[in-house]
Amino acid sequence: MKHGAPFPDAPGVPLVIDLDGTLLRSDLLLESALAHARTRPLHLLAPLAWLAGGKARLKQRLAEAVEIDVTTLPYDPRVLALIARERAAGRRIVLATASHRLYAERVAAHLQVFDEVLATEGELNLSAARKRDSLVQRYGAQGYDYAGNAGDDLVVWRAARRAYVVNAGSGVRRRAAAHGNVAEVLAPASPLQQLHSALRAMRMHQWAKNLLIFLPLLAAHVADQPARMAAGALAFICFSLCASSVYLLNDLLDLADDRHHQSKRQRPFAAGQLPLLTGMALTPLLLAAAFGLALALLPWRFSAVLLAYYALTLGYSLHLKRLMAVDAVTLAALYTLRLIAGAAAFGVPLTFWLLAFSMFMFLSLALVKRYAELREARHRGDTAQARGRGYFPGDLEMIASLGAASGYLAVLVLALYTQDRATVALYRQPQLIWLACPLLLFWTTRTWMLTHRGAMHDDPVVFALKDRTSLVVGGLFALIFWAAT
Repeated sequence: MKHGAPFPDAPGVPLVIDLDGTLLRSDLLLESALAHARTRPLHLLAPLAWLAGGKARLKQRLAEAVEIDVTTLPYDPRVLALIARERAAGRRIVLATASHRLYAERVAAHLQVFDEVLATEGELNLSAARKRDSLVQRYGAQGYDYAGNAGDDLVVWRAARRAYVVNAGSGVRRRAAAHGNVAEVLAPASPLQQLHSALRAMRMHQWAKNLLIFLPLLAAHVADQPARMAAGALAFICFSLCASSVYLLNDLLDLADDRHHQSKRQRPFAAGQLPLLTGMALTPLLLAAAFGLALALLPWRFSAVLLAYYALTLGYSLHLKRLMAVDAVTLAALYTLRLIAGAAAFGVPLTFWLLAFSMFMFLSLALVKRYAELREARHRGDTAQARGRGYFPGDLEMIASLGAASGYLAVLVLALYTQDRATVALYRQPQLIWLACPLLLFWTTRTWMLTHRGAMHDDPVVFALKDRTSLVVGGLFALIFWAAT
């Protein structure tokens, strides 16, 4: 926090607070547009028609169509502290925002700190010069102090007695300082912090899942061919960029649900640590890079599988994740598509055994994920249907039964694999593969027991990558197959 030159106190001068980007580390226009896209995907282009009637009309139609839970929005604690300090000094606090009045009044009713609310209404979009004119008409030139964040606020600051510059870029801060009335600057996150938030939003730690692309290469025993390994590395990059694009889109569309989740509410967009516009720009850029590289440098079959993966993931984000059982089967299918993509990139056949094993194993892990979420809900005493899901906390026992059974079926598939004639031809000592079965039985049983005890991360794959026992089991599993070869 940086302070400018001192200004005389004036308890009769109101402190006017902007909403989007200032009090709120988000933008209600973008939030409502994204919520509209998620809840009404068949009317995705409707906002463009509304915008033709003006920005005020667009905001009004979105506010009428989309409910936003203002109690979970990411408010800036520094601005709340500023408001509390000035209220304690006896000053009037005014909320003046370009967001629609329907949203602004809900925010004011929730926070209970504003004496007056000015907002977009009817044909008036209350931003920039229109906001300045409205404030000057009420309080006179230099008759108010103003806290804002954007270039549109420069004209409002110029007519204010004091300027409070919040979360503004360096260019806006310099131009605001030129007015000579900046009382306080609340700096935004540093570029390094924003980069860290962007990488978190891309969930690069989840890229480890895409190593499944190499499994068909290992299963075909051709991992010693440099050209195929190079193709695998490129396929891994393409799949990872595509997956990150989907993660960003999923987080943008799931803001409301994530803010009600114990851990997901800390995700960068939900917590207001990363601007929504950044995510909306990165999403198509990553997707274009993934498909551009794939189409230019890999077999067309890989691009076709990548397209199927993206389409299925998009369907999952928009709707399928809310359907009981369909969500878990879809997650298992998304893992299996990684194997199919690897086979397409390498030009190697994909065996029935590998497909069957992956479907059962990843269905089990998908149900672990659901169990962990529902267990937490039951622990909180919830009995209603989980937000954004097709399950109730009372479904825990059934999910555990189905998930454990699916994991054990994967072990059965592995056992039967050792008896296949093609397996005997691939391995010098195929009987050694039997040793992998008790290892997998142990790991599956332990995973479900830990989940039952509440010790499981809500993503079992991330948990396995950090869990020492899981890493040891994975190493022994690989050693057994190497010895059999």
